[in-house]
Amino acid sequence: MLLNEETCPVPESLLGQLYRVTPQGLPALIDAVPANTRAMLAVYCYRRSHLAPLGVAIAASCDEGDLAEHGGNLGSDLFSKSRQGLRVAEVLPSQRKKITLSTGPIRQLPPLVDIDD
Repeated sequence: MLLNEETCPVPESLLGQLYRVTPQGLPALIDAVPANTRAMLAVYCYRRSHLAPLGVAIAASCDEGDLAEHGGNLGSDLFSKSRQGLRVAEVLPSQRKKITLSTGPIRQLPPLVDIDD
């Protein structure tokens, strides 16, 4: 673990569930998390680019004071973003981006040649 690495405020299994949840299932999953932990989680997710939309969605269920306590000015900004009239379905991506793999060789390597001494 890196010394400056922020630890996740919830178990990794719950974070994984949140990452895979549908917009319809998010409110029920978030409601199971205590308010103080939810604010920490919103700030934690928002600080990571791949989880930022999830952080905004979680922040929509938090009080401004809790977000500001755990995130300072970032928490207050996150509160404002979460209240801009976006629905959860608009914040969370409906589909993950597809990952494509190369179908051919990236480059051709010359054949190995034995050099006699």
